[in-house]
Amino acid sequence: MPIKLENVGIAVRDLEATIAFFTDLGLTVIGRDTVSGEWTETAVGLDGNHAKIAMLQTPDGNGRLELFEYIHPEAIESEPTRPNAIGMHRVAFSVDDLDKALEIAAKHGCHPLRGVANYEDIYRLTYVRGPSGIIVMLAEEL
Repeated sequence: MPIKLENVGIAVRDLEATIAFFTDLGLTVIGRDTVSGEWTETAVGLDGNHAKIAMLQTPDGNGRLELFEYIHPEAIESEPTRPNAIGMHRVAFSVDDLDKALEIAAKHGCHPLRGVANYEDIYRLTYVRGPSGIIVMLAEEL
């Protein structure tokens, strides 16, 4: 059975701020909507499901993020994910210029968790804490 990754969905506190962060990094908004009704309740498994959503795509067209800001039920705040927590904990992007990407992230108040690492002279990379606590890995191939 063929399978392909469609997108990664992330619930966020502030849809507009999160869109601004990812579009400044180079993603493009390819769709926006507000969803509710029986089909969303069934698909998501939440009674009264109602959310504002946006689909973003990487410039190469291969990667997509679907962002959700819940209207109902109310979003549940959680502790920020740590890199060693079980479950999904980050989204990763290749960038041409890591320093420029970090400047863009800083404009949104997002900074490396510790610093920039050099992985065997193959990549410079770092994890930044993005909007809504999302961990975003940025990597520049050397």
